[in-house]
Amino acid sequence: MEVLQYLLIPFTNPILLVFVAVGCFAGIYIGAIPGLSATMAVSLLVSFTFGWETQSAIALMIGIFVGAVYGGSRSAILLNIPGAPAAVATALDGYPMAQKGEAGRAMGIATTQSVIGTIIGIIALACFAPLVSKLALKFSSVDYLLLGIMGMMMVGSLGSKSIFRGLTAAAIGVLLGTVGMDTMTSTPRFTYGITYLLPGVNYVVAMIGLFGVSEALIQITMKDIQPVKQDVKKIIPSLDTIKKYIPLTLRSSLVGVVVGALPGAGGDIAALLTYDQAKRTVKNPEVPFGQGAVEGLVAPESANNAAIGGAFIPMLTLGIPGDAVTAVMIGALTIHGLKPGPNLMTTTPDLFYLIVSCLLVASVCLVVFGLTGVKIFTKIVEIPRGILLPLIIILSVVGAYAIQNSLYDIFWMLGFGVLGYFLKRYDYPVAPCVLGIILTKLLEENYRRGVMLKKGVLGMVGSIFTSPISLLLFLLIVFMFTTQTQTYKKWKEKREAAKAAKKEK
Repeated sequence: MEVLQYLLIPFTNPILLVFVAVGCFAGIYIGAIPGLSATMAVSLLVSFTFGWETQSAIALMIGIFVGAVYGGSRSAILLNIPGAPAAVATALDGYPMAQKGEAGRAMGIATTQSVIGTIIGIIALACFAPLVSKLALKFSSVDYLLLGIMGMMMVGSLGSKSIFRGLTAAAIGVLLGTVGMDTMTSTPRFTYGITYLLPGVNYVVAMIGLFGVSEALIQITMKDIQPVKQDVKKIIPSLDTIKKYIPLTLRSSLVGVVVGALPGAGGDIAALLTYDQAKRTVKNPEVPFGQGAVEGLVAPESANNAAIGGAFIPMLTLGIPGDAVTAVMIGALTIHGLKPGPNLMTTTPDLFYLIVSCLLVASVCLVVFGLTGVKIFTKIVEIPRGILLPLIIILSVVGAYAIQNSLYDIFWMLGFGVLGYFLKRYDYPVAPCVLGIILTKLLEENYRRGVMLKKGVLGMVGSIFTSPISLLLFLLIVFMFTTQTQTYKKWKEKREAAKAAKKEK
């Protein structure tokens, strides 16, 4: 009875409903602007809501969080510029759909899948918080290393059929990810005496340049391409469409919850993992992945929003943040005199269920605000290129500068734009490059930590076969490598057969 009473707190205090709704609305449009992330918005709110009543501050932050994670998909679909790292995978099939005139359909699917993913994440938070948090606690440094290797195994799935080209792009990303101070010894690496390079490469800046600026540069060379008229008559997907993809939605959402519950992983890794999983498991998509496959939207959009509920699990039960936003929220709760951790659910159960309830309200707001304004948004794609391309460049510059208020980030962003242009021109995918930058820290830190804890490389390798979690992850890596090699061989055989057919003609 008390649980129900706590869940109804926002409904007995309408001002909380207003704060969640306002936060969700603002979050959608903040997330749609490259460089303006949920982390940045919530960080600003901490100081803004310092003197507020605790429940009101939490309600606004949760609304912003949910809205911003979804909002990144809008610019990813319309402009091929992921508004947030969690939308990188969304751009791979969302943008090709927009190029076919299906931006309205893509945004409708992204919205419904985000809502379903959010709800599944909330259910997991409410029902399985202690269980999932215990599982997350059992992850050792070796397990995180294997998780990072699994991420790197996805390079063959992210935008290219050539494993070699995917690995090359990922290697460039890893090399760039090592720029800056060594996290353990503080030794500068590849900085060449430039102070600005000490903090390392910001992967959001890289993402904006590799996706946004490079796309603008590519399209400048395609002057004859006319804007595609978008079909916005049917935005809301039918019930049959939603039912068709339910198995994929559930699989992706569950992966999102578990990955979200792993400290430091977050929705971006969850989205990339599930995109790769979808590409491997979906047998007959309507169109190939990377060319506008609906499954390429369903998997990452349900996963990155499900990761929200997952990220709250270790935060509320252990006091350990699941991602950057929940790390900020721990600080916010501490400022308000609360201490997230094992005693939170016993000392202040009302706070736990208030967060669950606000997340549910935010998911309802996501339906309303996510499906409104789509017709206006899709007009962006129909703007003549002479106007649109400069706008993309300006938006990219503003987004890059807004991250740290640094002019250097603009130069980095433009440099990544040129790099992305040449990668695309020679048919190298840009997504693995971003993935390499994101995963470098995870791989490096956990490799070195594993070697130290297990007293050598051999000890670390041997520990894989003594831990059930490590062994399961290792077997998954072997499976991924095998299937990826087989896929590459089939693609190579088809290509050689096509060349032979052309020669015969």
